[in-house]
Amino acid sequence: MEFDRLTHPRLIKSSRRIPELSLAPHRQRYNIPIGLHANLSEGSPVCEVLRTNSSLLNQDGFFHGKMGFRTALSKGLLNMSEVKQELKAQVELFHELTGHLPPHMDGHQHVHVLPEVRHVFAEVLEEYGIKYTRVPIEPGLHNCDWIPPSLMDFYLGVEEDSFNTVDVFTKHGIRWADIYIGLSTMGRNMSVSSICSALDSAVLQLRAKAAQGSAGTIELMVHPGYPSVPPAGGCGEGPDDFSQSWERLHELQTLIKPELQSHYKSRNIQLCSFKDL
Repeated sequence: MEFDRLTHPRLIKSSRRIPELSLAPHRQRYNIPIGLHANLSEGSPVCEVLRTNSSLLNQDGFFHGKMGFRTALSKGLLNMSEVKQELKAQVELFHELTGHLPPHMDGHQHVHVLPEVRHVFAEVLEEYGIKYTRVPIEPGLHNCDWIPPSLMDFYLGVEEDSFNTVDVFTKHGIRWADIYIGLSTMGRNMSVSSICSALDSAVLQLRAKAAQGSAGTIELMVHPGYPSVPPAGGCGEGPDDFSQSWERLHELQTLIKPELQSHYKSRNIQLCSFKDL
């Protein structure tokens, strides 16, 4: 991978490869700043005391899953003190592995903006002095007719949760990029043209809102990589469908295309990490 094109990867907790990732030669060679992609939905807890008899676990002893977590939350089955305990354990493990706290922290499968979770998530960030997160509200999402209806329903739910999270994060002094994009350009929907179109729309919106001459920030969510081959990968239950798919490699190949880099330059877009803000 050409790491000058990837500005702020996240380390996901519960991964079997965490020790390897923390010492990865690419990270050391390129001095890549990494954030924390907190995980409450896939695999098993980092916190040892939560690995048995925890509201965060299903009958098989793993997290409830992407939709299972949301169902359990809606039924009032999740103990928020355990959510907070697990989030803090993941921050502590990140610090142990990297020697520093994450400059940015968000949630795997957008769990950090869910009702109730958003409050304890914000408390943890404030407690550790983590200044930046992700608020996945993508301009123009409703007009993306290439997104399948079932996936669009999920995205619109994430958007609604995100709107309801803004005041909570603001109260705790947490910041995020001025504009977020990435739902409409994920996986098979990623192309140079789709990214350029999303960026151009974001830049126009920034210019309309920002004072003359002031710079704005845009977060582009991406998932570049190589398909996992079971049983390797994943967070304890093996890799999920997306991590095994060709779409990861497709994103990687798209993001390193010279024409995309030329577009950044023509629009005066500077790649940076949250650590630079």
